[in-house]
Amino acid sequence: MDVRAQIVMAFNLDKCIGCHACSIACKNIWTDRQGAEYMWWNNVETKPGIGYPKRWEDQEEYQGGWVADGTNLRLKGLGKGPTLLNMFYQPNMPKLDDYYEPFDFDYANLYKAPPGSDQPVADAFSQISGEKMPVIQGGPNWDDDLSGSQLYAAGDVNLEEKRLIEDYGRIFMHYLPRICNHCAHPACVASCPSRALYKRGEDGIVLVDQNVCRGWRFCTSACPYKKVYFNWASGKAEKCIFCYPRVETGVCSSCAHSCVGRIRYNGVLLYDADKVGDALLRRDDQLVEGHRGVILDPRDPQVREGARKNGVSDQWLAAAEKSPVYALVKEFGVALPLHPEFRTMPMSFYIPALSPVIGSAGELFEVVEHGEIPPLESLRAPIGFLASLLAGGNREVITQVLTKLIALRIHMRAKSLGRPAPTGALQAAGLDEAGAERLYRLFAVGGYGERHVVPPRQREELEAERRKGERGFGILRKTRRGK
Repeated sequence: MDVRAQIVMAFNLDKCIGCHACSIACKNIWTDRQGAEYMWWNNVETKPGIGYPKRWEDQEEYQGGWVADGTNLRLKGLGKGPTLLNMFYQPNMPKLDDYYEPFDFDYANLYKAPPGSDQPVADAFSQISGEKMPVIQGGPNWDDDLSGSQLYAAGDVNLEEKRLIEDYGRIFMHYLPRICNHCAHPACVASCPSRALYKRGEDGIVLVDQNVCRGWRFCTSACPYKKVYFNWASGKAEKCIFCYPRVETGVCSSCAHSCVGRIRYNGVLLYDADKVGDALLRRDDQLVEGHRGVILDPRDPQVREGARKNGVSDQWLAAAEKSPVYALVKEFGVALPLHPEFRTMPMSFYIPALSPVIGSAGELFEVVEHGEIPPLESLRAPIGFLASLLAGGNREVITQVLTKLIALRIHMRAKSLGRPAPTGALQAAGLDEAGAERLYRLFAVGGYGERHVVPPRQREELEAERRKGERGFGILRKTRRGK
């Protein structure tokens, strides 16, 4: 058993209001500079929709992630041989048009323009070439709130029932915030010829060594989530760093800190690195179960012993016991990985949204009366859509999660109104009253300290301990020699 510690984020999609406060916080801190104008390490997408970059989920086009080849895993896009042959050409990499050409406005023209008969305007210009852009054809969140549009919703690869977008009255929508998943089996790290990308041993954060990066951009092609970007000014790869300077001091990431809806949870997970390979060789619809099986119980004495052997401190073990992400992912099983079929074992998890509901009356569809909690069958978002997004196509997993969420709402609503809860609702969903109370606290009333359990652990301290251990070993060796 090879026990590793990972700092992890979970998202409650039922609470995201699409305000983009997280994206702006990240942009202001990390990518507000030349060459990074188009980068959104954190972005919020409208689903159904094509996302950012356009159609990033379509791996038939982008060839990202891993595929199971018998008893082995291989990169879907390029192997070692094709990598050398395509060193200077990336056929599957998103183009600038798939993101958008970053632009700004010539605001100085508003007060420097010579006198004339027309009101001066601030013309748009490209932040890359500096040339004027007569027509802006794309931008960040270009399809924001357009899930009902046949142009954008029809491009969502998860939407099996295309007929839904033909009737605007039946369409559904929720938001999908995304960061780098800091995967346990990252394709970006495996694809880099110069080995510039690496996964930190102490917290699992995936980073790019700017001194080693040569700008080959294999990482951009290999990442199925398209969360590695190329800085056109520096010629280096860049990506989300999980705000590790904040994490090392025990503070949650800036996107989570700024979240208006309090949908994000930071915590520590322990997982068995020896089981990752076997878990990823399962069929697509079994990957969620395999992913859960890799995550370890931080209260298990054997797990704790194995973690200490790998340098996991008692402080991190204590944080793993209190981790809200462990409760959501492992204990209650309501948080799911995004597109597990990409086989990178993402370490970000999502609680599916209880979509708006409709009641049918002949050919008419109307929103159900406010306050009524619907049965699972009447939920507006198709189970197949959510299964494609979060469960590798496994509808049963999605059904189990939604059943728990509905049972929780029924129980807590009855309790808040002083009414007797329906008998057996929680038990049928695999919950008890104590578990329902814990979930309710996490979802609704939990404070900062409950939603974000981040142990302070600076890298400098680890290096000092390592050097101290080496010196101690040297002294011990000299002492034995003297005897």
